[in-house]
This record gives sequence, C-alpha cells and structure tokens, in this order.
Amino acid sequence: MARYGSPLGEMHSGRLPVFRADDIVRFCSCLRSVAVVLALATCVVACGSVRGVLVPNDQTVPGARRVDMLVATTRERTNSAEMFSGARGQALAFASIAVSIPPASARQVGEVQWPRQVPGNPATDFVTLKADVVDRSEALSWFQRKVRGVPRRQVLVFIHGFNNRFDDAVFRFAQVVHDSDAPVVPVLFTWPSRGSVLAYGYDRESTLYSRNALEKLLNAIARDPAVGEISILAHSMGNSLALETLRQMAIRDGRVAPKIRNVLLAAPDVDVDLAKEAIMDMGPKAKRPSFTLFVSQDDRALAVSRRDGCGQIVTVL
Repeated sequence: MARYGSPLGEMHSGRLPVFRADDIVRFCSCLRSVAVVLALATCVVACGSVRGVLVPNDQTVPGARRVDMLVATTRERTNSAEMFSGARGQALAFASIAVSIPPASARQVGEVQWPRQVPGNPATDFVTLKADVVDRSEALSWFQRKVRGVPRRQVLVFIHGFNNRFDDAVFRFAQVVHDSDAPVVPVLFTWPSRGSVLAYGYDRESTLYSRNALEKLLNAIARDPAVGEISILAHSMGNSLALETLRQMAIRDGRVAPKIRNVLLAAPDVDVDLAKEAIMDMGPKAKRPSFTLFVSQDDRALAVSRRDGCGQIVTVL
C-alpha cells in the first residue's frame, strides 16, 4: 500500500504486503477490511456467464444478508433482464438495486458466487431482490432516506474497472459493501464497458465519455447538507476515470469538493505520469483528498493494458 501526500509518492518493487484492517481505517474510515480491496485488485471481473441474474427473485433463506445500493450510470438502457448494456447512453440514468448475499457458512469473503442458472439459489448464490430503474427525483429520495440512517453520514462511491458488464459491477459492489461491513451509503457509478477483454480501446474511451457525468454526481452528493464525508473506491481502468474527474473538478471549481476525503486506487490501470499530473492539478495537499494505492502483480486487466501499448502503467508497489 502507498499513501500519497505528494503525487504518487515513492514506488517500491516486491510482493504486495499484508495489511491490517486499521491500515484502511486510517485512510478510509468507511472501509474496515483490506481483504475486500485485495480481492478487487486480483481480478478483472466476476466472470459471470449466466445472463438475467438481475431479474428479481423474492426467495430468501435464514442467514442471507441484503445489500441495497443506488446506481448511477452512463450506459444505455436495454431489456429488463440486463437493465443496461455496454453502449453509451445519452444521459445519466439511475437504478435502485438490492442484492442478497448467501449466509456466511456458504461463502468465502472476497468472492462473488454467481448463479449457475436463473433464478439463483439464495442459499448459495448472489441473487437480486429488487432492480428498479428510477428517475432523478426518486434517486434523490432514496439517497436522502439512506444517508440519514448512516453513522457519520458517509457515502462510498465505487467505480469499476475494465471488462465489466452491468451485472458484474452490481454484484462486485454488493460483495465489497457486505464483506467490508462498511457503515456507508453505497453508490455505484458504472460506465459503458463492453464486458469483453477484446474491447480495451472502447472501454478506455468510455471512461473519458463518462467524466462529466461522474463530476455532476459527485458534486450533487457533496452539496447535500446531510452528507458528512465521501470516499471513492476505484478499480483498474476506473482509476483513470476517478483521477481525471477529480482533476477536472479541481480546475473547474478551484478545488476538489471538500467532502471527498479519501480515494482508494485498487490495481490502477493508469499511466504514472498522467496520474502524477492529475493529482498535482488538484492543488496543494491540504486541498485534495488522501490517496491510497493497492497493487497486485497478478492483475490480468493490467496485463492486457501492457499488451495494448499503453505506456508506463502503475503496476508494482
């Protein structure tokens, strides 16, 4: 793990060390389990092949846990079974989704257990309990209702990485929220990824396409007087989107919104020089968030980016 008071700090090669949960708490009080971030850092995607997992299933079992989240997306709306595709939408859209997590005795922390068929079995699989497309006013009502019930009024915004379908991002974020046991309002920002390892260039351009929408979302959350603190967790290519959006916000508004306190960069697929420049453009240390970096040498998405000729990538700590 690296902590950044100055842009990107000093890199060290070697194996990724093991961290205690309180190392995360020091930088992001809404996350309590480093295993969650490391699980993200060592995978590209949940690799679910079954389609239609977002069709609601009203079955439940004793010991299953429910995770509710608000979703904001720049993806294009598609059929009810998949909700949103990998195509680029014309405007920011919203959804309210609830996911059931299997009982602790039936799963391992850090894993997403995909159904082998639809409907899934809530005793062994992640299953969707609710999946509603909502308008902006409904999304705002959901958010304001949830934030009032969270200690310290903390919000966690998750930005997924390369090669993620919409359902991949939903189930992965549900796993993060559940396994971290974080007392936060979960907000997923999902951008138009094709969900294909062959679509690296398209996915990269889609992050650029989504910067304005993410900036508007973060500003809307920050302006809400009920919100106390915002943390951002980005993975893989999502780190480029996070950094460029915060840079854009700082240039436009004179600084990053003060409520954005912590940014966790998991397995970032980011050119190191561009990352340094983005953080420097956010202003002096006192006026920008704290940045924490997690890197795995086993990340396959980063291997794809190297083959694609993407320059010097932050890969080893």
